[in-house]
Amino acid sequence: MDISRIRALRGPNLWTRRTAIEAIVTLSQGERPLDSIPGFEERLRQRFPELGFLRTTRQSETLTLAHALEFTALCLQAQAGCPVTFSRTARTVDPGVFQIVVEYSEEAVGRRALQLALDLCQAAREDAPFDLEAALAELRALDEDERLGPSTGAIVEAAVNRGIPYRRLTSGSLVQLGWGSRQRRIQAAEMDSTSAIAEAIAQDKALTKKLLRAAGVPVPEGRPVASADEAWAAAQEIGLPVVVKPLDGNQGKGVTVNLHAEADIRRAYEVAREFRDDVMVERYLPGGDYRLLVVGEKLVAAARREPPNVIGDGVSSVRALVEQVNADPRRGEGHATSLTRIRFDEIALRTLEKQGLDADSVPEKGRRVVLRNNANLSTGGTATDVTGDVHPEVAARAIEAARMVGLDICGVDVVCETVLRPLEEQGGGIVEVNAAPGLRMHLAPSYGKPRDVGKAIIDAMFPPGENGRIPVVAVTGTNGKTTTVRLIAHLLRTRGLGVGMTNTDGIYVNGVQIDSGDCSGPRSARNVLMNPLVDAAVFETARGGLLREGLAFDHADVAVVTNIGMGDHLGLNFITTVDDLAVLKRVVVRNVAKSGFAVLNAADPVVAAMAAQCPGKVIFFAADGDQPVLAAHRAQGGRVVFVQDGDLVAMEGGFETRLPLAGVPLTHGGRIGFQVDNAMAALAAGWALGLDWGVIRQGLASFNADTGNAPGRFNVLPYKGATVIADYGHNPDAMAALVAAVENLPALRRTVVISGAGDRRDEDIRQQTRILGAAFDTVILYQDACQRGRADGEVLALLREGLQGASRTRVVEEIHGEFAAIDRALELLQPGELCLVLVDQVEESLAHLRTRIGAG
Repeated sequence: MDISRIRALRGPNLWTRRTAIEAIVTLSQGERPLDSIPGFEERLRQRFPELGFLRTTRQSETLTLAHALEFTALCLQAQAGCPVTFSRTARTVDPGVFQIVVEYSEEAVGRRALQLALDLCQAAREDAPFDLEAALAELRALDEDERLGPSTGAIVEAAVNRGIPYRRLTSGSLVQLGWGSRQRRIQAAEMDSTSAIAEAIAQDKALTKKLLRAAGVPVPEGRPVASADEAWAAAQEIGLPVVVKPLDGNQGKGVTVNLHAEADIRRAYEVAREFRDDVMVERYLPGGDYRLLVVGEKLVAAARREPPNVIGDGVSSVRALVEQVNADPRRGEGHATSLTRIRFDEIALRTLEKQGLDADSVPEKGRRVVLRNNANLSTGGTATDVTGDVHPEVAARAIEAARMVGLDICGVDVVCETVLRPLEEQGGGIVEVNAAPGLRMHLAPSYGKPRDVGKAIIDAMFPPGENGRIPVVAVTGTNGKTTTVRLIAHLLRTRGLGVGMTNTDGIYVNGVQIDSGDCSGPRSARNVLMNPLVDAAVFETARGGLLREGLAFDHADVAVVTNIGMGDHLGLNFITTVDDLAVLKRVVVRNVAKSGFAVLNAADPVVAAMAAQCPGKVIFFAADGDQPVLAAHRAQGGRVVFVQDGDLVAMEGGFETRLPLAGVPLTHGGRIGFQVDNAMAALAAGWALGLDWGVIRQGLASFNADTGNAPGRFNVLPYKGATVIADYGHNPDAMAALVAAVENLPALRRTVVISGAGDRRDEDIRQQTRILGAAFDTVILYQDACQRGRADGEVLALLREGLQGASRTRVVEEIHGEFAAIDRALELLQPGELCLVLVDQVEESLAHLRTRIGAG
């Protein structure tokens, strides 16, 4: 068994809407029927008892070693605690080659699970040992390292529940919520609107107390100190007992409370100095430790925190009691679990010493033994929800503290006897305010009711009804994608929106190119969705990106499929037939929002059939208003776009509007059929997005298919009384559409300049010149700059084969180099003639043409 390629599908894809690992697995003849490996399945289950019985996606399938690998990789993740359920194994056209797909919740975990599954299957095959517990422990640890922490995770979960898309911007807790101009960002429990100044104030405990005191909020007296001597002097000034802590600490690190003796204060100072150079001494307030969570200007949760402690049983030592408490499955390391294990460190031993105990002491039955004086959950404390008990005056003081510091999300630490009464009545006070507070104690308190604080944060960031989304249009098909994308983007810009666009020419934001090259994949789309200048996004969605990573978004508002025809790039990546290509392309249709539309070419049967897969509504377009699919949809009151009496007609039930083709320059008055199709698709997309008809009319009228608006897309250039057309057509369907277009442009003689992409099938390359040979008098062949795996001259030979027996072509020339071929065609061109140049290097060739034509 050999794995030759592993991909992470990070969005909705060919197989599933979920994230998944896809791998190509090659099996030897003896590995294909699993029954040909005697005892394998039993040995596999011996090593992984929880695996259960192997299964296939289809009951008629024969189990192979690839199926075992797939199912094992899925079950290893599930057993490690990952929420995964989907996997599949598919045969390819190549004998013994399979594609396996396994869902993942964290990419690194999915990749590692696949490798461990391979190791486990090999161990079962060879009857070798395999350490299952170590493998699962590794996956659990990796999952904990990779996944979002509980605070960030709760906020993201609340966002997802509101339909707000999210994206992790780092491996840590920085997350984008929403897209484009409607996005917000969080880092742990901190909003993007929180200022750096507010965070700095919160870290400076002395300054915080000064501001709170000025606002009339009760705080304990205290001041910063720079030495152990100064700490003792400050304690005497303030009055014993005191608290010694780092000036800008967190999670209770370095904090020692309720200190009376000079030696303890000096030692506490040294402990605090281990965490920060600046140390604070303040009056110790008796009472309980409470954390109040303020979001916006509301108190949303409160918890009473207890320091880590154990209860004596008269038999066990303190050390043994701690071990018993830490055995609670709710306790773990870090923040991944609802509780943290109690630390048995120097601070714990000193705390025991004050109680007259050590680690081996056996406390009497019922005695409460405290292991730390601070009550932070991160050091093993527990929390009890008291949200419903908070007195309005106490809540008001917490909100005032958060507002005074300037924190949108604020953890306010209060020490008092009870939150049932105002702080002033009981001598309580606010001892700290915290930026990016941990939410774990509120999400999963040790005792009491969990509070959905993630929802409270999302509700504060996004007003009711807002989901952080911008309109997203995905355009796919065989031909016409780039022009349609550019035209839809132009309509949206005419509406006054900031538009992000990706296509095979680059990434554009508000008409400015910010990246070049083929940007029709998900990475480019994600870059657009991150851009805060973008109010709407239009994405060319090519097959390559879909296969590599899937979609860059969970769903689109509009999905446009221009055509499938005879297909393109067939034979690559196991997409061998038009049906295979259609299944891939319809991914965009299957992932339309329920409130969205699929815009489908009714004249293409393969495209029209995708309507059944659309979760939203459908708009059909076709030049012929009587086309059966379109006519049936129209009769049922569905939206349709067609051509009638020289007009583009949009119709739904009793509604109808017309736009004259004479006012759509892209179509040259309706003479260029494939541009009429592109215009209909763009009009339908604008309609689906709710654009005003005046905006659509204005946008169609102001879009010209020149080298600036649509480079390489039927750019018509006059030259010495002749007509030069530059186009990027590169497959048989494109050739047929171009021939139909030039048939409507009278010319004394026609010349075509063409090369061929080496990554097409031989028959597809021949078919291009076979079509052109019936429409052009002269064919000038040139070799593409990139042969894409073909031998020198191989593509030209195939193009010549396609011209054999051509009904019209009489002259065939071969020229080395694209620019030289263009120059030769222009040299032959006479007034009244037409020359079609099928460009390869679009920008460079168009620049060369403009220079030559300008000079001419």
